[in-house]
Amino acid sequence: MSTHDMSAGVINANASTVTASGTSNAELVARLERMPITRQLLTIRVVVGLSTFFDAYTVLAIAFAMPQLAAEWGLSAADIGLIIAASYVGQLFGAVFFGSLAEKIGRLGVLKITIILFVIMDAACLFAWSGLSMMVFRFLQGVGIGAEVPVASSYINEFVGAKKRGRFFLLYEVIFPIGMMFAGIAGYFLVPVYGWKAMFIVGLIPSIITVPLRWLMPESPRWLASKGRLAEADKVVSKLENEVLRRGGTLPEPVIRTVEKKTVASEGWRELFTGIYRKRTFTIWALWVCGYMINNGLVTWLPTLYKSVFGLPIQTALAYGWTTSAFGVLASIVCALSIDKVGRKAWYAIAFLLAIVPLVTLTVLGATNPLQIVVCATAAYAILQTITFSLYLYSSELYPTRLRAIGTGLGSAWLRAGSAVGPILVGFIVGNFGIRYVFIAFALIALIGAVVTMRYAIETKGQVLEELSP
Repeated sequence: MSTHDMSAGVINANASTVTASGTSNAELVARLERMPITRQLLTIRVVVGLSTFFDAYTVLAIAFAMPQLAAEWGLSAADIGLIIAASYVGQLFGAVFFGSLAEKIGRLGVLKITIILFVIMDAACLFAWSGLSMMVFRFLQGVGIGAEVPVASSYINEFVGAKKRGRFFLLYEVIFPIGMMFAGIAGYFLVPVYGWKAMFIVGLIPSIITVPLRWLMPESPRWLASKGRLAEADKVVSKLENEVLRRGGTLPEPVIRTVEKKTVASEGWRELFTGIYRKRTFTIWALWVCGYMINNGLVTWLPTLYKSVFGLPIQTALAYGWTTSAFGVLASIVCALSIDKVGRKAWYAIAFLLAIVPLVTLTVLGATNPLQIVVCATAAYAILQTITFSLYLYSSELYPTRLRAIGTGLGSAWLRAGSAVGPILVGFIVGNFGIRYVFIAFALIALIGAVVTMRYAIETKGQVLEELSP
């Protein structure tokens, strides 16, 4: 615990635990804002982060299982594309449906449902007997994954004060590409020896352990307060406060800020398409689609392309696929440390334009050998990963508090749409035109992303959210 967090003053145990009848929404928020990072908050992050890690792992696990599945079940390029895309279609439905449900039954309620659905469908994938059955199971599993990340992000952020939230959010987001990289490591070592089912077993075991832990976590106090359940919210906050005091810590006096209510709040999601927010909404949707259509189209297909098109041994194909994921993680970390200095709009425009270079290079060279692809496709993926990695952050900056959750949720639904279209597009182009034309198609999509960014995106670097979004 830092002395800075406690420098504003000290309160005792009796003062920290306010009675429910005397507790207002503003007071609860003020008490949360002055809270240091406690052991319980760290536990919440670990439990939710572990699930997010294996959600990411599962997204990519199919890519490393697919080379064996394609040979075992005699799958065509179109079949492979549909199986890979099924999960993303499920994620699209999950992001839209469960995002709305989380506002009604709570963040924790949805997170309990999604982890159970995830575990059941991961187990079901072990018993898939055909391309169609795998497609169905992956779709249903995708529903759970689609809800997990946006709801988990909201849940965690609602516990953390504003001064700590930004850094935490970016570091939390790094969990996802690390999980994808871990899928590459597992695929490299397990699939050649134990077969494709090993990928799903590895993802299943830790997820089962996580299930009971979710029942031990508290509901978001901010959500409880927003629903008028102030007594329950007070108990959650008091428990966090008492943990600090039991460990000999001190807490600053809560600073209560009165926030003026906006009369436009009743407009709900319709406000996303009015005034200044209309352009922002369509802009962020375009960025989600362009970035994820390329990156998930690339990373989920590359191992299969290495094996089926170039005849590489499966272990080599998986190693190349892992290399791409690893560079994506490194690029994510660079982005997390640098984007506040460069700015969102500038970073995205430059990244989209830079990604065009290796994609066009592959088209010109003809993508005639795997080394060309592992170098150029990895470069394009890593560059674009800096965009896809940080779009949750940028989305939340484009909307006021009254629209932030629904605006970010609908935006993330479009990333699922882009993720679903990407693998199908690759399968269609490879099957009908040849591998080199995949990369020129992706280069054109990157160009669209660059043009949209330069023409319509706004810069949010260093600006107060209330000034950006009245």
